[in-house]
Amino acid sequence: MSASASRLSLSTGVAIVVGSIIGSGLFIKPASMAAQLASPGWLLLIWVGAGVMSLLGALVFAELGAMLPKTGGLFVHFHHLFGAPMAFLYGWSAFSIINTASVAAIAFVCASYIGQFVPLAQCSEEFIIRYALPIPGLGTLYPFKDIGIKAVAIGLVMGFSVVNAKSLRAGGRFQQVSAIVNFSIIALLSFGLLSAENGSLTNLSTSYTFTDRLALVSGIVAAFTGAFFAYDGWINIVSMAGEIRDPQKNIPRSLVLGVVICMLIYILINFSYLYVLPVDQMAQSPLVAADAMRLAHGNGFALLAGGMIVCCTLGAINANVMATARVTYAMGRDGVLSGWFGQLDKRAGTPSNALFLHGTWTSLLVFSGSFDLLADMYVFITWLVYGLGAIGIFYWRYKEPMRERPYKIAGHPYSTLLFILFSISYLVATVYKDVSLFLQHKQPVVNSGLALLITLAGIPLYYFSVRRRRLPAKID
Repeated sequence: MSASASRLSLSTGVAIVVGSIIGSGLFIKPASMAAQLASPGWLLLIWVGAGVMSLLGALVFAELGAMLPKTGGLFVHFHHLFGAPMAFLYGWSAFSIINTASVAAIAFVCASYIGQFVPLAQCSEEFIIRYALPIPGLGTLYPFKDIGIKAVAIGLVMGFSVVNAKSLRAGGRFQQVSAIVNFSIIALLSFGLLSAENGSLTNLSTSYTFTDRLALVSGIVAAFTGAFFAYDGWINIVSMAGEIRDPQKNIPRSLVLGVVICMLIYILINFSYLYVLPVDQMAQSPLVAADAMRLAHGNGFALLAGGMIVCCTLGAINANVMATARVTYAMGRDGVLSGWFGQLDKRAGTPSNALFLHGTWTSLLVFSGSFDLLADMYVFITWLVYGLGAIGIFYWRYKEPMRERPYKIAGHPYSTLLFILFSISYLVATVYKDVSLFLQHKQPVVNSGLALLITLAGIPLYYFSVRRRRLPAKID
């Protein structure tokens, strides 16, 4: 079999983008977003706005991915643009938060819906508090809260790590099948909700006035965070560029097609939720898709919806596990980390060592955190990276103006500058929101602060790596 034939096709690329995006946020985040906004109009507007910004980000990173299509994605790009220290710090953040907290959060949602069918263990409140982990200045973690859900989530993460370590083609085939299943489930869920006899368009006309500036900023920023978590995952295809057939063409196509498909699906599903559930009821729903179907057609259909959502989230776990370990693999391959991380399985040709390392760390994150903590940390650091990557577009065009660019972002420099300004505004507003809510005892942890602390822990690790091995001057 030729190397080209063993690589992933455009259809698989689109399936990876769609599968990485659709899987958890769509089925749990609308409830918290409804609580934060208390307005169906604002809710739909945030989904549209977050979709547009995600699409713009996908276009920005399509230029980077097409220009330097190597497995490792942004680690390779940051090394080329900003040098070894910044590339290492990105690689560390990708391992410690971006590519692991995201998988942990998705697995958490999948396990939560599995809890509809199988009773899951719970620890007593006294036990949970007794073994809490205080973080000076940033809050408190509760590792034993939702312990049954966490145990199932850890099993899922490690199981898919094994599958993807055994075979690249097996993971790719599973993702293609999963994408087809996901589309079918989304269609059935939408039809089931929109055909409900007790549904009403008047649910979309509820109005709400924010009481003060903090409530307005906190509500909008928190809702954007939820929407960005639901949209995120599109960057995974850039990390697998070296394994995509004809990457200069298929990476941009996969990104644009995948994000547009998901944007349309998200707007449709949230419209369907609101058609059945008034926004105040949605805000109280821990499993919004199942609760909406229960109200529409009864308990039997709620269980059916829960089963379908488990199928969707399984695909998302697989897509993210398959793609995210490639950054750590690239760091080992290029000598930034121990070469052990950059070894491929001799029989399967997969980065098995990196996959199992990711699975282990992801399991620790599942155990230590809650869904909201994991999702918020992940989104904050991700958008910090996205802003830096967009700045890299300007730097790369200035530094190497004659370099071949198979794909150029439309509307540059204005579209790229818009994306950078939005990223900065979102990050500043997020820190303001987190600190304010923590000081008011409405949030147990300063989520963005904890994410930054973990990321900055990579600085001493970098200098330790420099002392132990000679890092490459440039990756190209």
